[in-house]
Amino acid sequence: MSTASQHTVIITGASSGMGLALARAFLARGSNVVGNARTTERLQQAWLALGSPDNFLGVAGDIALPETAQQLFAQATARFGAVDVLVNNAGIFNPKPITQYSSDEIDALINTNLRGFVYPAQQAAKHMSERKRGSIINITASLAMQPNVNVPASVPLLIKGGLNHATKALAIELAAHNVQVNAVAPGIIDTPLHTPETHEFLKTMQPAGHIGHVDDIVAAVLYLADARFVTGVVLPVDGGMSAGKW
Repeated sequence: MSTASQHTVIITGASSGMGLALARAFLARGSNVVGNARTTERLQQAWLALGSPDNFLGVAGDIALPETAQQLFAQATARFGAVDVLVNNAGIFNPKPITQYSSDEIDALINTNLRGFVYPAQQAAKHMSERKRGSIINITASLAMQPNVNVPASVPLLIKGGLNHATKALAIELAAHNVQVNAVAPGIIDTPLHTPETHEFLKTMQPAGHIGHVDDIVAAVLYLADARFVTGVVLPVDGGMSAGKW
């Protein structure tokens, strides 16, 4: 059962990249972590990579389906008693000119980035409003705040930009229930998405002169998970990329 000192956190897209790093960070704080990925195999690999912790629960399923979100919260509450934080981390970001997106790619973006936010958020809003406490943190994209001609991505930004605004709208909707809703908007982060040979070019795309690390995203999420009087914020973690032209 979760206690005041041992919160329970649901993380979507928890089997790799930022999701796995977030799971590791919350576990290190003593939190219970409920991770979602598409397959049991990927969650088993994540559990092993995390050191086989007893307080990690994997729930496999397509996050674009409402029943997956329902199972996430049902299993989390059955195992740990309650859910304190939801991190909507699962997402796809495939930049290219608009004419190059196939219908299958568009459907995948809608499924993962839009439905994968709405259904878990619905479950979180109901559960946390009843408890009169909780935090929803969405992972969006800095480029949705200021697009860049060097990264054409109008289709994924259509959803990520909408998610930035939905974060503010949901924050207002749930504020009276003591539920905080915020977002972290990553810039260019050192993940397998970017091959090492592209790093020199990518360094030039933000005033800081270097790309970010997953730990930068983790730090922002941990801050927002603790910030009880911060809600409706879209926090760019992008080395100044969204601040303006330079």
